[in-house]
Amino acid sequence: MKNRILSVIIILATCSCTSTNQMSLSVIKPAPVSLPANIKSVALVNRSQASDASRTLDAIHKAVSLETNEIQDAGAQASLQGLTDELMKNDRFTQVKQMKNLKLYSFGAGVFPSALLWDSVEKICKETNTDALFSLELFDTESKLAFGSSPANVNLGLANIPGMEQHVNMSTNLKTGWRIYDPSTRTILDEYILGTNCAFEASSSNPAAAISRFSGRIEAVKDAGNKAGAAYAARILPYWIRVSREYFVRGDENFMTARRKAQAGNWDGAAQIWKQETGSKNGKIAGRACYNMAIIQEINGDLDGAIQWAQKSYEDYKITLALSYLKILQYRKDQNDLLKSQSVTEAK
Repeated sequence: MKNRILSVIIILATCSCTSTNQMSLSVIKPAPVSLPANIKSVALVNRSQASDASRTLDAIHKAVSLETNEIQDAGAQASLQGLTDELMKNDRFTQVKQMKNLKLYSFGAGVFPSALLWDSVEKICKETNTDALFSLELFDTESKLAFGSSPANVNLGLANIPGMEQHVNMSTNLKTGWRIYDPSTRTILDEYILGTNCAFEASSSNPAAAISRFSGRIEAVKDAGNKAGAAYAARILPYWIRVSREYFVRGDENFMTARRKAQAGNWDGAAQIWKQETGSKNGKIAGRACYNMAIIQEINGDLDGAIQWAQKSYEDYKITLALSYLKILQYRKDQNDLLKSQSVTEAK
């Protein structure tokens, strides 16, 4: 017991003596896929249906995977609609054309196919007057069943008795595969596979009848497919994340006051104190104040100013934390250059 109490005291003492606090802020990250600036209009096509040459294998795959043409067609169309809706929200595109009547085929059977021939891509873009082609290359569902007695029968000790109500669980894995074609350079800008899962339940005294009761399965697959299309659109859209930063709270009485202001959300008030402390004759205090000023500049969206303060903190006062922070800031500045090429201005 004494050892436990001693451990707690040591932990509390360590926490109370820490020289930094954590804060968080939102930063914008470039999209994983960068589209050339000349791409302003795009065509969307569904290429997930099997060709005549592979239709037999595709039918076998569907039977084994408990998939139907109805489910595949509905889910694929929902995926394209999800992608279309998200792309139309993006100001960088002047036109988003979904080519519903265009018949394109692939291998099917859950296989991500080889790329379209460039002559075909160029023909589609020319006829639709678009700059690039988004293609749903693969839409596949694979389901598995788990049979068992219903919970009520298990509780009553009637499990596995013929004629008793059976409980069936179905788990469906949904997979979509995408490509983006740039006909002007004959370059595939992206190829990506997304996976998600849907779960269903049904009960009946007849297992076959229980399976037939998955009436909401098509709607669930359509919903999952729509979300998969929207998720793929996110690969070409910058996104916001929360990141954590450490700032110094110990130094002298002024630092304690600045700490309280920062904790109360008065960052401008804290910044005024830290700015004064950058002129302290105590090198440790001045270095920590310079570091905190870098934090303030990043909060205000001034990465160049943040880099200058972080450099001063490390170079003039040997604050080691400033070196790792400086690398973070320099990386963010490089990312901002990529953001500009994606036609996005970072919010301040």
